[in-house]
Amino acid sequence: MSVSGHEGEAVDRRSLHERIAADLRDEIMSGDLAPGAGLPSTAQLKERFGASNATVQKALRLLKEERLVIGRAGASVTVRDHRQRTIRPASYMAPAVSGEPYRWLAEAERSGVQAHSTLVEVAEAVPPADVADALGLRQGEAAALRRQVLSIDGEPAELVASYYPMDIARGTAITERRRIPGGTPTLLASLGHPPRLSVDRVSARVATQDQYRLLRLPGDLPVLRTLRVVLSDHDRAIEATVMVKAGHLYEVQYEFTPGSA
Repeated sequence: MSVSGHEGEAVDRRSLHERIAADLRDEIMSGDLAPGAGLPSTAQLKERFGASNATVQKALRLLKEERLVIGRAGASVTVRDHRQRTIRPASYMAPAVSGEPYRWLAEAERSGVQAHSTLVEVAEAVPPADVADALGLRQGEAAALRRQVLSIDGEPAELVASYYPMDIARGTAITERRRIPGGTPTLLASLGHPPRLSVDRVSARVATQDQYRLLRLPGDLPVLRTLRVVLSDHDRAIEATVMVKAGHLYEVQYEFTPGSA
């Protein structure tokens, strides 16, 4: 038996203000409501969604908490200039040029923002099952772990947990609690393990408690989780990284050559 008026359709059980916020959020993220543009007036939103003034205000409050719009009660609400950032994974694979910082920092700063990385943990740890499988580890086998929080303009942007086989990492700067000049791609190349291929698996997930806290998420919003496996010569996996970012603030752009396998 169908649970709605149309067979196969599900009932949207979210509250009305959440549904209004969802529709406006999609228009902001797709560019229909461009950075700096004003949102429709409260009266227009009330008519469009058949909602009360209080319900519309609750929807707008959600978008403000998500850092998508700015404004105050009784004034116009506008889309923030930095509504969504595009991440281009291909920009970060190669080792940094001599004298340059880690490529994520360099690429972010080229786009005109202030970028910062905070190293929060360096340890030997048993990785998640998908990471262990990617690195070819035995069940329960530890890897070298480096965790950091990447920030843009003072706001947490991405959580990064990178794992390395111990036979590669042991006795190197990977296991030391300090920054590595040029990042680990530069170090791995110097150790005879140049990155040759990067394979990404991207999924949308509900944030864990740790991710919610560290990313300062405003509500029950999805996160983008990327498992990146870096291969060197002879297809050996030399690094597996789990990257998590707020799904409503970031998009991932991949570029392909037509006809390539």
